[in-house]
Amino acid sequence: MSDMLRAPAETKYAEELDWLESVDDGPKPFSWRLSPKMVRLFILGSERADGLDREIPQKWFGDRSLVERAVVTLASDRGLLLIGDPGTGKSWLAELLAAAICRSSTLVVQGTAGTTEDHIKYSWNVSMVIAKGQSRESMIPSPIMTAMETGAIGRFEELTRSTSDVQDALISILSEKYISVPELDSDSIVFAKPGFSIIATANSRDRGVNDLSSALKRRFNFVRIPVVTNRKSEAEIVRFRTEELLRRHRIELDVPPTLLDVLLQSFADLRASAAAAGSDDEKLESSLSSAEQIGVLEDAILHSNFFGERELTARALASSLVGSLARREPEDLAILNKYLHGVVEPRSKEQGGSWPEFLEGGRDAIATLS
Repeated sequence: MSDMLRAPAETKYAEELDWLESVDDGPKPFSWRLSPKMVRLFILGSERADGLDREIPQKWFGDRSLVERAVVTLASDRGLLLIGDPGTGKSWLAELLAAAICRSSTLVVQGTAGTTEDHIKYSWNVSMVIAKGQSRESMIPSPIMTAMETGAIGRFEELTRSTSDVQDALISILSEKYISVPELDSDSIVFAKPGFSIIATANSRDRGVNDLSSALKRRFNFVRIPVVTNRKSEAEIVRFRTEELLRRHRIELDVPPTLLDVLLQSFADLRASAAAAGSDDEKLESSLSSAEQIGVLEDAILHSNFFGERELTARALASSLVGSLARREPEDLAILNKYLHGVVEPRSKEQGGSWPEFLEGGRDAIATLS
């Protein structure tokens, strides 16, 4: 795992999954490696009432009922569609579910305007076809077909970014549970084995790009993942991801709780401002998700480690926030400038602490970008 930039969940948590499998005596659907209760426990973490001999840390932070509904869907013959704003943890939840259920989360198709039916069905090894003709050996199965053949979970990221032709092909797979290969004279149908299912994700902000047909919608159970706004949960998410970041980069740098509070409060303020805005021009282009908070903090930590005094400062945090969230010129800069003058400046005078330095760092960052 040390030579991977980012290990998949089944590799990263292999020892934990092995242990859970060894103590799991619950009923398992199909060929699942863990029972539904253990899948939930792996994702949401253990509690004292679970009676385990070791603690299982929480990996995804959200409503328990959402995870339970996702698990129940995958135990049926329907596909699972996780839908929500960018940065709400849809892909991470999909990866954890696949890792816990079949120990394989890498059978992934990325939906784009260039995704074709070949990406979800099969293609051909041209040199082998020329040498030996079309056969199962010269066929290149898609990740979805591989999932069907092995009874595993296939993943489809950003489903609404793929074209209607690709979506129509997916309807057939979800309905019939097989893929026909008309180029072959024999062995021309690939049937799905028990345990096969598809987890798709969709960005709710992509509505209108390639809307799902009613036929495809009927083959999915929808689980909507909301933006985390609970202060405690959001702090846990940011802290969890930040600790991972520090371990990955082997950085020894403390994140003062006061600066984490400044970051959380800033995002809460900006969300409130976006909710009260009368038009899109008065809102930041950013979705202000937990993932974007993590990105702001990551940028500030790395800048402080490589170019600062190996100490996270409010100035570095403000500079990172402005640099990360100012995506439109001049609209986003104007919104951030208004926030600094209308909210942060009065707060820095009333509360002091890290806010005056945060205000100064934000002003300097805006002046640099203007």
